[in-house]
Amino acid sequence: MNTQEEVTAITAVLQQYYFKGLYEGDTSLLARAFLPGTQLFGDVNRQPYAKTLDQYLDGVAHRASPKAAGKTFEPEIIAIDVINSIAIAKLHVKMYDFNYYNFLTFHKVNDKWLIVHKTLTHVAES
Repeated sequence: MNTQEEVTAITAVLQQYYFKGLYEGDTSLLARAFLPGTQLFGDVNRQPYAKTLDQYLDGVAHRASPKAAGKTFEPEIIAIDVINSIAIAKLHVKMYDFNYYNFLTFHKVNDKWLIVHKTLTHVAES
């Protein structure tokens, strides 16, 4: 595949599994975007955030989804950069009262693009 085809494939993972899973609170969809064992790091409201994928999915499973709660969910792909079998996606996700920025590292494993690392931060809107 050429780079544009790879970007299209990563965009599909983000839209079909990551964003849809987050919006609907569907952890089986969300898990399909990640490599098992993925680590998540960052800060939320200036507090350190560190979770395993299992801890993250459990949290999503035990909260009201934005869809069910009728809350804001505005995902945006800012950029996707691909080099060979690795890629990084920069995202902006407004969800509930949060204004998240995510950097997702992808790796192509068995011809599938999977998230292998997630970092996130919440930026207060002024």
